[in-house]
Amino acid sequence: MVKWMTVLFCLLASGALAETPLRIGVLTDMTGGYSSFSGGGSVEAARMAVEDFGNKVLGRPIKVISADHQNKPDIAATLATRWIDVDDVAAIVDVPLSSAALAVQGITRNRNRVAIYSTGITSDLTGTACSRTGFQWTYDSHSMVKSLAEGIVRRGGTRWFLLVVDNAAGYALEKDARTFVAQAGGTVVGAVRHPLGSSDLASYLLQASGSGANVIAFANAGQDLMNGIKQAREFGMGTQQQLVPLVLFNTEVHALGLDVAQGLQFVLTNDWMKSAETRAWAERFFAKRKAMPAMTQAGVYSGVLHYLKAVAAANTTDATAVSEKMQALPVEDIFVTGGLVRPDGAMVHDMFLARVKTPSESRGAWDEYEVIDRIPGNVAFRPAGEGGCPLTSAKP
Repeated sequence: MVKWMTVLFCLLASGALAETPLRIGVLTDMTGGYSSFSGGGSVEAARMAVEDFGNKVLGRPIKVISADHQNKPDIAATLATRWIDVDDVAAIVDVPLSSAALAVQGITRNRNRVAIYSTGITSDLTGTACSRTGFQWTYDSHSMVKSLAEGIVRRGGTRWFLLVVDNAAGYALEKDARTFVAQAGGTVVGAVRHPLGSSDLASYLLQASGSGANVIAFANAGQDLMNGIKQAREFGMGTQQQLVPLVLFNTEVHALGLDVAQGLQFVLTNDWMKSAETRAWAERFFAKRKAMPAMTQAGVYSGVLHYLKAVAAANTTDATAVSEKMQALPVEDIFVTGGLVRPDGAMVHDMFLARVKTPSESRGAWDEYEVIDRIPGNVAFRPAGEGGCPLTSAKP
């Protein structure tokens, strides 16, 4: 009797587990300055990954939940803690704003949950703040700035002035810009920091204009970047001095318009136009969002899909075991071909240098840039062991 009751209890328990959803939380910026390349588009990308995987894993339904961290690290930390402790969220993804991503990294590390950062850019996430269960999927400040700085300096942009947003992402971009401009043979002649969410950047741009630099680099993103580019054009800048956004998204190019954005060079991690498969995926996304996907949104799709593949391969949702599988499996999807996940959490893949088209070169809406160079992943990304992550050796 006791034996049959034990069997019955196990069957009931397993049945209850099968009905319990595996929850994936998209922690993002829904309405703020970073929402055009994260926000609702990242939530939709996560849902598309779940749908393409088959909506279930290990017999359990998969549920995507989301929340707006309002670009505040304390709110991000509170939401991540509640999700894990109350809602049993297995993985947290996206997380724009580097300070928010660093806060989430500590929480998921301590609670043994997976975090996949598609938008948070600081390379500390795979450096001194690395985690066995934390992954930086789309880019980092090192790979973005190195790829861009070397190309710009090689083409004659040797004297740089940096316009920096006053937060962790800006500091990371500034630090890497100073390093890679110098390594390429250029000089940073000056820098100025502005608050997050600045609508008027005129005084900062005037400092840049009078600095003697021939490159004005924007170490910011989202609305801050777009305000800076627009105001620089209004002041007539961009002819004698090259305007260089260290991070630029196709959604921002579209919002700026080709009259303003033409000629800007920027780094892509994903080109939705590169193949029939990627174009078909982008069209699915467009049908739901009425905008083409930003590389960070495509990164959310890729990260969630790879996570689910790892859960299935590991036959468990335990974050440590799943993370090991994420490192073992190659990353192959619409976002990247031949991606490799390192022990420090970096997903290494090729990067692409792009140029914004002129209005006469464009064939229509969203045909707004062309890829002009490819940067191999082992060139773009920081060698393992150099960022201070205790999980890696000094080997590249």
